[in-house]
Amino acid sequence: MKDKNRPQWSSVPPSGFSQSPQRQRAWIRRHKIFIALLAIIGLIVVIAVTSAGGGGGEAPPAAEGGTATVPREGDQQKASPEDEPGIGDPVRDGKFEFIVTRVQPGVQEIGGEFGKEAQGQFILVHMTVSNIGDEAQLFDGGAQKLFDGKDREFSADALAGVYLEESKSFLNEINPGNKVNGIVVFDVPTDVKPVKLELQDSVFSGGVAVNLAR
Repeated sequence: MKDKNRPQWSSVPPSGFSQSPQRQRAWIRRHKIFIALLAIIGLIVVIAVTSAGGGGGEAPPAAEGGTATVPREGDQQKASPEDEPGIGDPVRDGKFEFIVTRVQPGVQEIGGEFGKEAQGQFILVHMTVSNIGDEAQLFDGGAQKLFDGKDREFSADALAGVYLEESKSFLNEINPGNKVNGIVVFDVPTDVKPVKLELQDSVFSGGVAVNLAR
């Protein structure tokens, strides 16, 4: 005998389950095939794009030894030695214009009997220094630098400049528009051959290079 108070389930399945198991499996199979087709199409597109890109992302060819050579920014802007100012060319730094007129190596002593003897050799750099500014400026021979072919830096010998009467490079004040013919003295080893001079209007300036090998 049926209980009238118990809910009676309908023999008709809900709408969401109206399809037979066979149809559900068929739909799933169709769904998998559709996904597989999309995957295959996507793979074909990726391969086509990669092939069209060619070597756009290839690294630069490796130099001998296995290291890739990449040009550094600014390398092409470096001036060649032929373009650098040399002896006789005017160069400027700060308030001064310099013209190197002569380089005199191989000097052993300066100042006579009460002078100074070189540790190696004195190199005398003759130059004209003009004040192109609008106020007085001290010409300090000690602020100048000499370089050899190994790029070693040599400081000027300020004391030797004092012994050299015609030096005029020890804290010589030059007024605007005036110029002096001075000599900066360097004490360097006997085998040193100077190739470059860095001239400065003071120890705090940027400096300007003069090629002594030209």
